[in-house]
Amino acid sequence: MRTEISTNVSKQTKHRKRKGWKVHLFPIPALVIYGLFIVYPLLAALSYSFFDWNGIKKGVFIGLANYKDLFTLQPFSGMFWNAFEHNILYFIVQMIVQNGIAFLLAFIIYKKIRGAEFFKIAYFLPRLLSVIIVGFLWKLIMNPNFGALNVILGKFGFDSLQKAWLGDPKTALISIILVNCWFGIGFAVLIFLAGLQSIPKELIEAATLDGAKGFKMLKRIILPLMMPSIMILTVLTFIQSFEAFELVYAMQGSQGEPYRSTDTLAVYFYRLAFGGSTGDSTAIGLGSALAVVLFVFICTFTAILLKIMQKKQVDM
Repeated sequence: MRTEISTNVSKQTKHRKRKGWKVHLFPIPALVIYGLFIVYPLLAALSYSFFDWNGIKKGVFIGLANYKDLFTLQPFSGMFWNAFEHNILYFIVQMIVQNGIAFLLAFIIYKKIRGAEFFKIAYFLPRLLSVIIVGFLWKLIMNPNFGALNVILGKFGFDSLQKAWLGDPKTALISIILVNCWFGIGFAVLIFLAGLQSIPKELIEAATLDGAKGFKMLKRIILPLMMPSIMILTVLTFIQSFEAFELVYAMQGSQGEPYRSTDTLAVYFYRLAFGGSTGDSTAIGLGSALAVVLFVFICTFTAILLKIMQKKQVDM
């Protein structure tokens, strides 16, 4: 009897093992797609950056010459640092405007105002649109001749504020960044709202009994407990800011017009690698070098932010 039971158990175990290994086959299609469209392009870009190129034809191996040219040879170095500064501005404005307003809106919804559920949906609606559609929509709104923005300013008597928003180097980049803030604010609201709702109510009630109210409650209780959400959104905002391409391309094209005032590193990479719309020649080696530099920079800074976030969580 014992022998039969032991045999049955052994058969069941072997059957489970045979079925178990099949589970490991399910991730294979996803891994193949990831390797084909993510890992391979990254490795190919790294390889391409070490070669000279004649159009789309690979030339001789030149080592780090493309990296050197990117940082020291004009006009490449000038356009690189110009685009880099624009990405920094992109990040700062998004952190202050987009995430600042998003936190206030999330806090208002958290307080369970009337129609809070509607506002959650309303703030997120722009995110459902394609970035290209958003870009073309706002390009029409900011048109200096018939755009809704100038028309509204004129109706309310602010004629002095009317201008070619995307045609003026002083306002073109900030206009695009603010459009990006409008587009991304709903996602930021959801992240902050999730962080607020994760705070135990017992802590809020205990702090209230201890006399913590208003700004004191916000500073000493709510913000420290929301630090994981804040850091996650900071990381995502940083990555998005330094990958900014679609909206800039939709509103201003690949030349960073006017006068390179809306250039970002991603737009500059596109122009280097594939040539501009004005007939610029391609520079695949330089473009690949820029892609590698951008990838390393984003990964390094993201790792630093995640390390800080981990330390904050441990301290808490």
